[in-house]
Amino acid sequence: MSAQTSPSTHPAKSTSIIPRRRGGPLRPLIVFGTRPEAIKLAPLVLECMARPDQVAPIVCSTGQHREMLAQVLSYFSITPEIDLGLMQPGQTLTGLTARCLEALDRVVDQCQPDCVVVQGDTTTVMASAIVAFYHRLPVVHVEAGLRTGDLTAPWPEEFNRRVTGIVTTLHCAPTARSESALLAEGVPRQNVRVTGNTVIDALLHTIAKERADDARWREKYPMALADSVVLVTGHRRENFGGGLEQICAALTELAASHPQTQFIYPVHLNPNVHGPVHQLLGGLNNIHLVAPADYPEFVWLMDRATLVLTDSGGVQEEAPSLGSAVLVTRTKTERPEAVDAGLAELVGTDRQRIIRRASELLAKPNGKRETHVTENPYGDGKAARRIVDWMVEAE
Repeated sequence: MSAQTSPSTHPAKSTSIIPRRRGGPLRPLIVFGTRPEAIKLAPLVLECMARPDQVAPIVCSTGQHREMLAQVLSYFSITPEIDLGLMQPGQTLTGLTARCLEALDRVVDQCQPDCVVVQGDTTTVMASAIVAFYHRLPVVHVEAGLRTGDLTAPWPEEFNRRVTGIVTTLHCAPTARSESALLAEGVPRQNVRVTGNTVIDALLHTIAKERADDARWREKYPMALADSVVLVTGHRRENFGGGLEQICAALTELAASHPQTQFIYPVHLNPNVHGPVHQLLGGLNNIHLVAPADYPEFVWLMDRATLVLTDSGGVQEEAPSLGSAVLVTRTKTERPEAVDAGLAELVGTDRQRIIRRASELLAKPNGKRETHVTENPYGDGKAARRIVDWMVEAE
């Protein structure tokens, strides 16, 4: 089996390396726990559901992001067969990991799947991979091969994805760079394919729908109709404390120096983010601190934004497709393709650097770039189809 070198390459059929535990359709256990995971796995779940003769998916939610996860599942009309509800107030990573391992072990015993499908680099992903390994089940890792080479950035995500990579059978790399990283680590070539990123599948589906019917978002976010809009997100653990304070200080200065620009900040529910952000930015006229946006309205906000300031991995992939300039408040990224293409820039949490680069971008007369989704280095919207094709190849 030869690996794809680009999402448009279609390798010949070959022997499947996911054996069936029983006759009939393939039974993958598809596990997610956070909103980004659900967004990126929704196209895969829907693709599986569209092939009932080939695939009988078992959808499992760990509930790592309870409220935000429910919004996405409702939008894509996906109802998990299993909802573990593991979210607890003030939970530690150790506590969450322990609960994930025990709960998922019971799920595998009960469901007897043929393989386990995970996406990305969360605690849910790492725990699912470990449980699958203990049960000698193949792991299908969607968005495999992302690396910074630094276990502390992003933390703990870099660790989670490396652990997952050790036990993965089908490495679904979003880009050729991700494929190269896996091959450099010694992953057999036949176990890696470049599929594109399913986040683009979800984005194309969503933006077409929301552009066609956006009256409710225009009413809810009248400030987003301004000529100059900055959309802000932030939730990385490594930015808690001083880093977040520097970002907020930069936003305060930018809001004062650009009074006509509207800054929209859907504030993450994590108390390490929510409390400090409201304390430092509350009450400023052109900074709008809003509740976490449902996925379709967040996509609409990205579509309206002149500039996006973010530490999110998914937003780094999505925003360039919509023509927004992107400043990434991290010093390292496992998604360098957009940076290399000039579609995003790393600014870290340095207050002066954020102010300087944001001011330069906001001063440009043309606003949003003339960028089309087909130019996105992360995919063409057909990743889910490629992944399911690989999963169900004839034995």
